[in-house]
Amino acid sequence: MLTTSSGKKALLSSLTTSLILHEKINTTIQKARLLRPYAEKLITCAKQKNLASIRKVASEIHDRQALKKMNEVLVPRYADRKGGYLRIIKLGNRVGDAASIVVIKLVQ
Repeated sequence: MLTTSSGKKALLSSLTTSLILHEKINTTIQKARLLRPYAEKLITCAKQKNLASIRKVASEIHDRQALKKMNEVLVPRYADRKGGYLRIIKLGNRVGDAASIVVIKLVQ
């Protein structure tokens, strides 16, 4: 799927930003399986609320609106939750290439 480490990092960063802003995205199952542990670790890191964790999250997410939403909406929402912030739901296959499409969304 991805050939370089920098390409993978850029993909995960942009998918995480979109997921935070929209709270759900449609993507292929392979990308969703890569995204889930990455995004969950970032949310867990953001919950620590110390300077190092804030800088770590800011280095991974480059959009200010997404960072603001992470700190003001998602961190309080998941304060009592230990993990499992994301859910993957299968939608079916894409018409053009029969790729398996899923929706990955934040759990309420």
